[in-house]
Amino acid sequence: MALSNVLETPAAGFNFDNVARNAALEGLFEGGQTPKPLKTGTTIAGVLFKDGVVLGADTRATSSEVVADKMCAKIHYIAPNIYCCGAGTAADTKKTTELLSSNLTIFSMNSGRNPRVVMAVNILQDMLYRYRGQIGANLLLGGVDCTGNHLYEVDPYGSVDKVPYIAMGSGDLAALGILEDGFKPDLELEKAKELVRAAIHAGIMSDLGSGNNIDICVITRRGVDYIRPYQDSEYKDNRKMKYKYRPGTTPVLTEKVVPLKLEVVQETVQQMDTA
Repeated sequence: MALSNVLETPAAGFNFDNVARNAALEGLFEGGQTPKPLKTGTTIAGVLFKDGVVLGADTRATSSEVVADKMCAKIHYIAPNIYCCGAGTAADTKKTTELLSSNLTIFSMNSGRNPRVVMAVNILQDMLYRYRGQIGANLLLGGVDCTGNHLYEVDPYGSVDKVPYIAMGSGDLAALGILEDGFKPDLELEKAKELVRAAIHAGIMSDLGSGNNIDICVITRRGVDYIRPYQDSEYKDNRKMKYKYRPGTTPVLTEKVVPLKLEVVQETVQQMDTA
């Protein structure tokens, strides 16, 4: 039997076949409350300065009220001169930026030069608009190319804005207040880094979904400085004792072993090609 008959290569890109199924299942609840998507939390920010772009993000990933990851990397590599911050669904932002990075890598291999920032923005815009907001990816794209320094905001529906500074995520209101108060054209590097750090810190202090460390990424013509972490969390637990329990502390009340009955439906043997 040919291998193609046993394994089928999945289609490329995102798949939303279950959307119609979920819409049909809503009729089975008979007026009851249907499951709701989990709320996530993030604070990301970006600022243009005299020589490049500074991007910043917190490192907390949440699943409803649960802190799922305290060291989540929300600043993603796109190209040697382009990086991207992601807010929203962590899996969606990671996969979207990986697809974008793959396309730009192929372009660089064919052309022998780094891609322009507007090229990355156009690919993102087409990709997100195609799925009409079903990809939960709010992105800040920053980079430096032959035309200068650029910072773009891209929302899940594919709309794009070119901005000098921006904050996104559940802590964006507090972060934007800091950015609007402290931003000036042609900032120096250290002042730009401090402004982004203060904006992320304001988002962390005002939003329970944002927290832990602060990451900073500086992009200039000379290269990229990805500082992880730029600032450690100022709130850390100091355990006064070790919580270890000896075996048997929690008794086993009942035990039941159920054997699994397995049936071989189809068995094939394939010869390895050693030529």
